[in-house]
Amino acid sequence: MPDPFQAQDFVARQIARIPKSGIREFFDIVQNREGVISLGVGEPDFVTPWHIREAAIYALERGRTTYTSNLGLLKLRVEISRHLKAELGLEYNPANQVLIGVGVSETMDLAFRALIDPGDEIIYHEPCYVSYAPGISMAGGVPVPVSCKAEDGFAVRAENIAPKITAKTKALVLNFPTNPTGGTMTLPELQAIADLAVKHNLVVITDEIYSELTFEGDHVSIASLPGMLERTVFLHGFSKAYAMTGFRIGYACGPAVLVDAMMKIHQYSMLCASIISQEAAIEALQNGREDMLEMRDQYRLRRNFIVSALNDMGLKCHLPRGSFYAFPSIASTGLSSKEFAVRLLERENVACVPGDAFGPSGAGFLRCCFATSLEEIEIATKRMARFVKSI
Repeated sequence: MPDPFQAQDFVARQIARIPKSGIREFFDIVQNREGVISLGVGEPDFVTPWHIREAAIYALERGRTTYTSNLGLLKLRVEISRHLKAELGLEYNPANQVLIGVGVSETMDLAFRALIDPGDEIIYHEPCYVSYAPGISMAGGVPVPVSCKAEDGFAVRAENIAPKITAKTKALVLNFPTNPTGGTMTLPELQAIADLAVKHNLVVITDEIYSELTFEGDHVSIASLPGMLERTVFLHGFSKAYAMTGFRIGYACGPAVLVDAMMKIHQYSMLCASIISQEAAIEALQNGREDMLEMRDQYRLRRNFIVSALNDMGLKCHLPRGSFYAFPSIASTGLSSKEFAVRLLERENVACVPGDAFGPSGAGFLRCCFATSLEEIEIATKRMARFVKSI
């Protein structure tokens, strides 16, 4: 008799080795509790501005329910090109250098699969968004992390990247402002990394989804530096700055040959992004700037409050210069990140994400998302202070 069928024996080895998202695993616990104040999931608490929602409704009313070009609506690609030139000084041909995807997560996956041959090493900095290392692995690459430190404002240093570069290194992944730390980069720091990329002939994949949510100074894209536009895949989207998470719209810009390679994967898997969401994205770019600035001002107020409260309760926290995350150290409590987060949830009904969900470099930290109302943040931090005092 043959052995009984065991479905787990048929799961691809590279998938079986990948852990589930630490964020989602933790929030499976949260789902079963009532009265929880969540400083966890990185989603704006603002509703998508009405005029953007109205554009989606109007598209439906006009019967705009068809497929689009695999690259996306040309009108949206033109608007993206105009926006990037005005805001970041980046010039892309909307005909063949811009691809609309289903959120930045899909465009990141497309970039990995279009670039990586089996065994290629891809450098990324951590603590980082949970998808980077798994995405590299699923594309057949080897993830190579570089740790960032709180004392550096969680910026990544060129001198820490350089020793990680080998003959197998193909690309470097950047994400600034960073999820989960709120770290940003100065122009000299970016230039040093750009020099490394040119010297070692590396592609740079830059995820700048939080660029509009920069609180101090101007955001600078590494793609704008000399010699970088032709070797950079620039990723961005609408979820964070315009509170459009559920619309699932992101985009990738880069050299035509790389965008074409990404488009082929997109063509055979996703085909195209939702036309209704693309119509809404056009409205966001044309008329959404004031909404974005208003939301950013609110995030800044919340940031200032939560960072001050965390430091006052003895959880040392740097001032994030972008995004909507605070990343305090909980080392002074003697608890691990997961122990702290679980006990805080159990005793005080406040949900935060353990720092090591974002890689080993996040151990000893906690991610606190301040994309929720100031009133709830005030209550949550009072509960956290009471918990810390009780340890």
